[in-house]
Amino acid sequence: MSTAVGTVPELRAAMRGEVVVPGDPGYDEARKVWNADIDRSPAVIARCATTDDVATAVAFGQLAGLEIAVRSGAHNVAGRCTCDDGVMIDLSGMRTVQVDPETRRARVQAGALLGDLDAATQEHGLAVPLGAISHTGVGGLTLGGGMGWLTRRFGLAIDNLESAEIVVADGRVLRASRAEHPDLFWAIRGGGGNFGVVTEFEFRLHEVGPMIDFGLFFWPVEQGVEALRLMRDVVGGLPRTLNAFIAFTNAPPAPFVPQEHHMRPGYALVLAGFGDSAEHARVAGRLRAALPPLFDFCTPLPYTELQKVFDEGTAWGYHAYEKTIEIDDFTDPVIDVLVERLPQKASPLTVLIAYRLDAAYTEVGEDETAFGGRREPRYELFLFPICPDPDTLVADRAWARGLWDALRPLSRSIGGYVNSMSGDVEEERVLAAYGREKLDRLAQIKAVYDPGNVFRNNVNIKPV
Repeated sequence: MSTAVGTVPELRAAMRGEVVVPGDPGYDEARKVWNADIDRSPAVIARCATTDDVATAVAFGQLAGLEIAVRSGAHNVAGRCTCDDGVMIDLSGMRTVQVDPETRRARVQAGALLGDLDAATQEHGLAVPLGAISHTGVGGLTLGGGMGWLTRRFGLAIDNLESAEIVVADGRVLRASRAEHPDLFWAIRGGGGNFGVVTEFEFRLHEVGPMIDFGLFFWPVEQGVEALRLMRDVVGGLPRTLNAFIAFTNAPPAPFVPQEHHMRPGYALVLAGFGDSAEHARVAGRLRAALPPLFDFCTPLPYTELQKVFDEGTAWGYHAYEKTIEIDDFTDPVIDVLVERLPQKASPLTVLIAYRLDAAYTEVGEDETAFGGRREPRYELFLFPICPDPDTLVADRAWARGLWDALRPLSRSIGGYVNSMSGDVEEERVLAAYGREKLDRLAQIKAVYDPGNVFRNNVNIKPV
């Protein structure tokens, strides 16, 4: 239950967790977020330890007339987890994961990271379909959809959500599920943080691992057209026990990469197998035979390590930006645009990653969740500048925007993935992401649970 407090001393007295304000020891560390390009200074950081702390902080923010931002893993590229001169509700101290292997359910506090959840569930050979970077927060990722390695097999994170505990604007703590507050449950599965502060998720679990089959295949820039056509043909026909990410990246300075190719730009296919190892080997053989890669590396790998493959290249402290766009397929006109523009990036860490969304993803009814665009297979393209300094980000931000503009006439939807919408979000993109009918329904639900738009530091859906 929330406590009506209007001053920082009262907030400190009412909370079990810590309250940090400018000038306090550790304030500058507490306000840091993953993207170094975001430098904001909240007036109050409420480091919550319990759901009651969250409700108290929400009430405090409203009584004090301060903007509210909610931080889970602090990974949002646009920095929506923080604010200037407002209240940051910091959930990072709430990271408990409880796994019931008998019922195949996991209860996960909203400050947990993917790595926390993977470690706990893999003790039982189980997993939740989530993202692909272990230091991402479960909370924000899930509320926007949650796509990653297991999406083709088991759907999005929201498709595996059974219930959620949520603090709404008036201070109530609700349990949202198909049986309780079903309108709210529908909305939080894809509608982002617009409807309150989720403090706990309950997920269904699936048998995964503990070992999977991993493969990385890399072709040089000069073979871009041939490599992308091959990857298009292979990925479009994969069984659901396999998944692959298509990427333009720089070869890592890893032991399995010949030294002369370290940091060389090129096209990569990352192939993961969650079933028959022979099927993984067959696809690997097809890739090698059709277009011999510059190098490749295949090995059995723990599932928890698969989830960390991209961790180093997306570590804390880089300057980042992101745009997404959807395409039906890697048609020849799309490939022509990519081959021309991808090599023009400036930072060796900047990447394009493409997720294939089909199989289990398309088997969820369009109206079952707020997430838009479930009917037909597609690719989600992530244009992801990651730069060591602000000047390089200026160049690669322009690169990403130019590439996005060039792809727009060839795209299926300009909406893209709401989790990856950066600060330059236009209303037409939000409409494209959800569609008119869903956006109107979300606005009506918003009016029920947050009529004053208290939770607006997000890809905002205004109440009717």
